[in-house]
Amino acid sequence: MLSSAKFPLLCLGAMLVWSAASPAAAEEWKRPTAHGGEISRSVSKDGNIHTGSTTRTGPNGGTYTSSSKCVGGVVDRCARSYSGTGPDGQSFSGERVSARGPFRGRSAGSFTGPNGNTVHGFRRWRR
Repeated sequence: MLSSAKFPLLCLGAMLVWSAASPAAAEEWKRPTAHGGEISRSVSKDGNIHTGSTTRTGPNGGTYTSSSKCVGGVVDRCARSYSGTGPDGQSFSGERVSARGPFRGRSAGSFTGPNGNTVHGFRRWRR
């Protein structure tokens, strides 16, 4: 028979083994927006890696799509890309990457507008 001190440790060990062997957490949902469009979202987590995507459709035919991936650690890193098309057919796209550590962070990105011009940006900050 197990002593009273060993039993909680055994339970804790079993929970840790079960959680490490469990599949990646995922969530998906879809709902209508307030003005007649629709938005759908998918998020998943596998260890310290989070991924997600969003699609939004407006009532007038415009669309927006975004996807991202973040990796956690001492330095958290994220990458996001997005694109969209307005109801008049004009499209845009962009991407942004960021890294945030214990003392500072930085991000860089680009945006391409409907006329084909691209704008780049960079930012650093202290925590």
